[in-house]
Amino acid sequence: MRRITAELFSTLDGVVDAPEKWHIPFHTDAMAALTEETLAASDTMLLGRATYLEHAGYWPDESGRLADLMNGIHKIVYTTTLTDLAWNNSTPAAGDIAARVRELKDGPGGGIAVTGSVSVVRALLRAGLLDELRLIIDPVVAGTGERLFEEGLDHATFGLVESRAFDTGALSVTYSTAPRP
Repeated sequence: MRRITAELFSTLDGVVDAPEKWHIPFHTDAMAALTEETLAASDTMLLGRATYLEHAGYWPDESGRLADLMNGIHKIVYTTTLTDLAWNNSTPAAGDIAARVRELKDGPGGGIAVTGSVSVVRALLRAGLLDELRLIIDPVVAGTGERLFEEGLDHATFGLVESRAFDTGALSVTYSTAPRP
């Protein structure tokens, strides 16, 4: 069975949207290497519309290992409004995300990565389809913004897989969705 790993940037107060407003001062090459590792072990990426548009506006013009991985991976974009996806290897998807992802997990292939895409991560958590959740937590308080754990995502327990501190004060914390004793 294929494994799904999601990676989100977060503030100390749990805000996960608009990281371009607060993440950049805390970003390191070591953080990028974590994303590279996840993408290198994956052959599919799941994205929501907003994250797709953000990534498609940036990555096609970049170079380097991370850009090669982002541009080369097969991207499935959950959207009800976009039909023509110009970024290479991108396929639109709509409808029941849980059913589609269940088929993907049961099928052949490598890992499945999710970068950003809060609505996709929430849907995977609700359906019990996410295997690992990596939060890169920056030492900043946003005050307002979208949080990952909102109504309908209560009472979940996670198992710590790995934690890592960066010189910028940021932390990478990876949890398994299967709780550990």
